[in-house]
Amino acid sequence: MTSSDAEPFAATERLILRGFVPEDFEAYSAYRSLPAVYRFLYSDPPSAQELRERFDAGLNMRLSEDGDILRCAVVRREDDALLGQVSLKLTNKAALQAEVGYIFNPAYAGKGYATEAAEAIITFGFDRFGFHRIFARLDARNVGSIGVVERLGLRREAHLVENDRFNSVWGDEYIYAVLSREWASRAPNRPR
Repeated sequence: MTSSDAEPFAATERLILRGFVPEDFEAYSAYRSLPAVYRFLYSDPPSAQELRERFDAGLNMRLSEDGDILRCAVVRREDDALLGQVSLKLTNKAALQAEVGYIFNPAYAGKGYATEAAEAIITFGFDRFGFHRIFARLDARNVGSIGVVERLGLRREAHLVENDRFNSVWGDEYIYAVLSREWASRAPNRPR
């Protein structure tokens, strides 16, 4: 199966969101092994073996129980380039809550791809899974990610002060969220 053969979960004018396929590993590992990608993730880059194990685990996706994660490859339509990934994590099945996440190859930064892909996966989460609320947790210093969720109209609900620590350094976290009814009432085709 090639990347173009994978069934898409969502599509935009420029992007296709689909499941990862084995052929994606080289491009996936190219950006997932960069130290810059982990700057705001509170972890070091994984070893080659850990990277392979995480990738392989993401090939068998489901979103049915608390903690399950649906990871989607974000592919550019024009050339089938793997730009990064977006995800939905089922955090509370009973309360219909999910967390949105995204990681992109820094080589593709500044072109609006993360915003476009995050918008598509949030829409997919509300439409396909019937979530009531989707939220994002972000390092308070991650200006790029904050811009993504604010452009999409998510509301900042919390500023957690020194709630996490990595390599003996405390970090703050922002929580942004949107309810299904708020998302549905957004103006269609609003600029990004």
